[in-house]
Amino acid sequence: MPKMKPDSAQTSALLDRVSRGDRRALEQLLARGRSGLRDFVDYHLDPRLRTRLDPSDVVQDVQLVVVRRIDDFLQRRPMPFHLWVRKTAYERLLNLRRDQQRARRSLSREVPLPERSSLLMARPLLRDSPSRQAEARELAERISRAVAELPERDREILTMRHAEELSYEEIGCLLEIKPAAARQRYGRALIRLQSVLSAHGLLEER
Repeated sequence: MPKMKPDSAQTSALLDRVSRGDRRALEQLLARGRSGLRDFVDYHLDPRLRTRLDPSDVVQDVQLVVVRRIDDFLQRRPMPFHLWVRKTAYERLLNLRRDQQRARRSLSREVPLPERSSLLMARPLLRDSPSRQAEARELAERISRAVAELPERDREILTMRHAEELSYEEIGCLLEIKPAAARQRYGRALIRLQSVLSAHGLLEER
């Protein structure tokens, strides 16, 4: 059963150099992780924030926080570095979402998600995709509208499992819950996703 994925040998070596005061190693560490962090932010950024926030700006903010907190991380090593960075990003995204909700409480929760995230969430339940581009585009839009009806917490954990392929231990670390609770939450979210997709005619009868 998968646990928390350890840091790569290259990451561990760079962390050792950073702990000895090598700031150039920290720059290399941030550069190596920027692409994966960008994907994480892109998956989890609230769609209502995309009109005024670029995921790249959020990545930059998160990496600035990582620079400020790296000494504390190196002293404690509470989890693998790559997971700690994502946890830092997740906390930043939660704060942005709370600020948005306070500023615009009248907005509906059911805002269509980016099609890429929606498709990755729904992929394990879908059968063959249409071959023609127009059909594929229409299907993606229908899935996006359907997935947007899910509660926010369901979308988050489905994204973590299906898009990022995180283990329950890693999800539990990000959400600050036990792995068993993460497994149960995922199971309930998957059932609700199947129900929503069926209601929209996106699943074949078995």
